[in-house]
Amino acid sequence: MERNKRRALVIGGGLAGPMVGLALRKIGLEVTIFDEREAGAASLEGAWLTVAGNGLAAMRILGVEAAVRAAGFPSEAVELASGSGAVLGRVPLGVPGADPPTHTLTRAALHAVLVDAARAAGVAFVHRRCLVRIEEGDEVTAHFSDGTQASGDLLVGADGIFSAVRRVIDPDAKPPHYNGLGNVGGFTPGADLRLPEGTYRMVFGKRGFFGFTVAPSRNGVPGDVWWFANPPREAALSRAELARPDAVLREELVQMFADDVGPMVPLIRGARGALVATNQHALPTAHRWTKGRVVLVGDAAHAASPSSGQGASLAAEDAVELARCVRDCPSIEQAFARFETLRRPRAERIIAHAARYESRKAPGPIGVLVRDRLLPFVLARTAKDAAGLAWLHEHRIDWDASASPLEGDDMHDREEKDTKLAMLAMGWSGWGSPVGLAILLTSLGFLLMCVGHSGLF
Repeated sequence: MERNKRRALVIGGGLAGPMVGLALRKIGLEVTIFDEREAGAASLEGAWLTVAGNGLAAMRILGVEAAVRAAGFPSEAVELASGSGAVLGRVPLGVPGADPPTHTLTRAALHAVLVDAARAAGVAFVHRRCLVRIEEGDEVTAHFSDGTQASGDLLVGADGIFSAVRRVIDPDAKPPHYNGLGNVGGFTPGADLRLPEGTYRMVFGKRGFFGFTVAPSRNGVPGDVWWFANPPREAALSRAELARPDAVLREELVQMFADDVGPMVPLIRGARGALVATNQHALPTAHRWTKGRVVLVGDAAHAASPSSGQGASLAAEDAVELARCVRDCPSIEQAFARFETLRRPRAERIIAHAARYESRKAPGPIGVLVRDRLLPFVLARTAKDAAGLAWLHEHRIDWDASASPLEGDDMHDREEKDTKLAMLAMGWSGWGSPVGLAILLTSLGFLLMCVGHSGLF
């Protein structure tokens, strides 16, 4: 596709939008990002998240890997504990010895790195633009609620799980579903926790799940404790309930973990700033990713449950792959079709993998007893088989290879074959019986749902 004077409209200025902007600028397109929020508002959302090795590899192509790693710290393992204080086991976070390892950082820091890099690359940002309609002809035109409009050669919907672009191109699209858990994240200074560097501690509390890690010391000053809690609820909280006063929210969390052994209560009480509660939602995949000159990326197309730990990483992969397709395919429509062909199988596989371990509520007394007795054995098996997740964490995109259907099909066919073989390997030989599966779901579901922080807060 001819690069000169191509113009791209990107809807959404969160994490996916700037990465798409960087990728399309890399192949010479003019890019403008439109976001409905005030300038700077997107950087105030969320608490912290992880970027996996596959995401950092994609960010390397975008030129931001070093800055992203510098803004965070490596995280390599997860320790499990029961509400009684017993340590149940330890598993690697990703593939042991992977380079680069998973990194933990605040969402604000990641967003700042991406926006600064996008601006430096020549991406324009326009704020307070709420999409209401898309019109297609020789160009694609976005119409906004304030009466303004913008036209370009292609439009990318990078506007998140509640995507306006998705609703415009597919009015019958199923909405995201609530997965039964809430989220609260915080940062607590001055807590003297003896936790190995790069380790998460996850606690199966009697009434909720809690996870925390300690940021590295800087200039002799101990790092804050970064934590999250997942209150289980049958129904999603309303906006009014989510906006309840900080003191009320803190007291609810304190009561939730008051009977558990661990630092949860002092961490909640000592957190700086106001705590914010959110609901967890997931979107298995959109039925429609493309329409004419419009395409969806990131959570707008496929929002896995937090158990995947892959939200930001998948968005980075999407950005790189989309740019390759636009670069190498003869038309916009063919580029978008090729993009979906290359990306949908991987996205759906990750979503299915995450859904296997999703649990909507904490186990009852019998489930707790079974979990605490058997989880150490299950975790030992999980740690032993961690290399089986190489398909997830060690996925790499060859920027220099052609993405065109004819030249790229051999590579894509090999990837599909590898995917099928890996999915067979994921059958957990020895754990595939109904009893084994029940044990896995009981023991690992709640953990793995909370280990992945991308999109959690």
